[in-house]
Amino acid sequence: MGLWKKAASLALAKKVYDEARKPQNQARLRSATSRVQDEVAKRRRPAR
Repeated sequence: MGLWKKAASLALAKKVYDEARKPQNQARLRSATSRVQDEVAKRRRPAR
């Protein structure tokens, strides 16, 4: 049972890694990361 779980998780990790290497997905990841960072920065600013 553990061997199948490990094989499935490795297959999923390979798929995610391969998709992340594509240029169009890299641009999408960068924009999503910057949006999240902006939202976090807004929450951390003290209210006056």
